[in-house]
Amino acid sequence: MKYPTQKIALAYFACALVLFAAQVTFGLVVGYIYVDPNFLSELLPFNIARMIHTNALVVWLLLGFFGAAYYLIPEEAERDIESPKLAYAQLILLMVGASGAVIGYLFRIHEGREFLEQPLWVKLGIVVAALMFLYNVTMTVLKGRKTAVSNVLLLGLWGVALFFLFALYNPDNLTVDKIYWWYVVHIWVEGVWELVMAAVLAFLLLKLTGVDREVVEKWLYVIVALSLFTGLLGTGHHYYWIGTPAYWQWIGSIFSTLEVIPFFAMVVFAFVMVWKGSRDHPNKAALLWALGCATLAFFGAGVWGFMHTLSPVNYYTHGTQVTAAHGHLAFFGAYVSLNLAIMTYAFPYLRGREPYNQVMNMASFWLMSGGMAFMTFTLTFAGTIQTHLQRVNGEDFMSVQEQLALFYWMRLGSGVAVVVGALLFIYALAVPRREIVAPGETAGAVPAE
Repeated sequence: MKYPTQKIALAYFACALVLFAAQVTFGLVVGYIYVDPNFLSELLPFNIARMIHTNALVVWLLLGFFGAAYYLIPEEAERDIESPKLAYAQLILLMVGASGAVIGYLFRIHEGREFLEQPLWVKLGIVVAALMFLYNVTMTVLKGRKTAVSNVLLLGLWGVALFFLFALYNPDNLTVDKIYWWYVVHIWVEGVWELVMAAVLAFLLLKLTGVDREVVEKWLYVIVALSLFTGLLGTGHHYYWIGTPAYWQWIGSIFSTLEVIPFFAMVVFAFVMVWKGSRDHPNKAALLWALGCATLAFFGAGVWGFMHTLSPVNYYTHGTQVTAAHGHLAFFGAYVSLNLAIMTYAFPYLRGREPYNQVMNMASFWLMSGGMAFMTFTLTFAGTIQTHLQRVNGEDFMSVQEQLALFYWMRLGSGVAVVVGALLFIYALAVPRREIVAPGETAGAVPAE
């Protein structure tokens, strides 16, 4: 660790991992409710459990992004973070808001808009925390070295904050409401979050492979251009059936089909950098997560997104388990894996030790990835059958759900594997192996570049 203020990232990563554990646990509860619908029905209804599951996911991913920024920006800018106190105050504000939102959900206090259920006071707190963060990292970059990695990361993070402002507007017209809602939900995950992903992935590959910065930056610019070109108008694939003009079926189909390209470019980028790299970095687990991130994001967001993005197909599959299959693998590949990759890379430096528990860390990668892949296939088959029975044959929703029970049991089993993998990952980061942290072995633990 070159700069003392990089230590801020440790607090963010620790809070993110706590919420990660909560998110997968509530995911398991939701999965069980699918096979036993009356489970906890009075204490924790399905909609509240699902709300906590999805909100915890979004918050811990954002905490991971903030932690990644506080870790990598000092190295990129070659100076300490502008105000460490502001960074810690921002974390406290975010955790108070997240805790308040969860307590509110348990007492049925929420706004009812999927993913944006937070009460207004929580949303305003998020805006304040975002302003504190943007001031802190922007001033750090402006007063230090400017690189493509830090510039793209800032562009993505500013985009996250700006598009969140649409969450504050809740118009009476349902069509307009849905348009603004997708400005947040879609443009975050298939627009500005991709910039954050590309920047963090570029930083990791710079450190892990030793490839020239100039080569990495050229790839980064190409990926950013492709992400913005396809992702912004690709939002149109959510406008097919919400009351917007029919031309959105053409725009959405064409541009969302092209959204596969930046994810494919990231796969090529990651593997070419590893192939060309001359550095034999000791942290093999971080490299595995980085390569896994690009690959799983391509399949989850790219391939599975393409499977039902064309409007004639989406007419039948919209809102079925096919959507759930795409959503689970896309989030896991693109953003969960990215956060776990930067944590795996940064934790040894943040804690002043060499990479440790790598075998357990890599085992957690295969367990979580395997579980999520099995869950994706299971939900895809379930969604295909659901589409035929419900949308083609016209059978009622609950009757179809009963016929999908076997798939929901298999989904629950894969969810158990993901939870066990997540706990293994947290243990691997939190508890170092004694033989590796013996005195005298850790003095040279500095970033490789």
